[in-house]
Amino acid sequence: MTDLHIKALDLAQEGKWHEAHQLVEHQSDQTSCLIHGYLHRVEGDLSNAKYWYRRACEEMPDNTLAEELRCLYKVAKSVKKRQQL
Repeated sequence: MTDLHIKALDLAQEGKWHEAHQLVEHQSDQTSCLIHGYLHRVEGDLSNAKYWYRRACEEMPDNTLAEELRCLYKVAKSVKKRQQL
């Protein structure tokens, strides 16, 4: 699953919102929900973004999109590292 997360983040970083959204929109794990929320922040749909952050049991962050993208990469890489143990 974490390869999917990293791929979605890579696509988001490349400005490929639709493709990134397609990867996570049907996933329900916490990291996918965080990425999904981030993507809706990028889109400007803040009410939908808040919904997805709540599904991840988090509040929508008060940081820049660039900062959030960096945080999400850290989350995805941390999950991947834990799964490899």
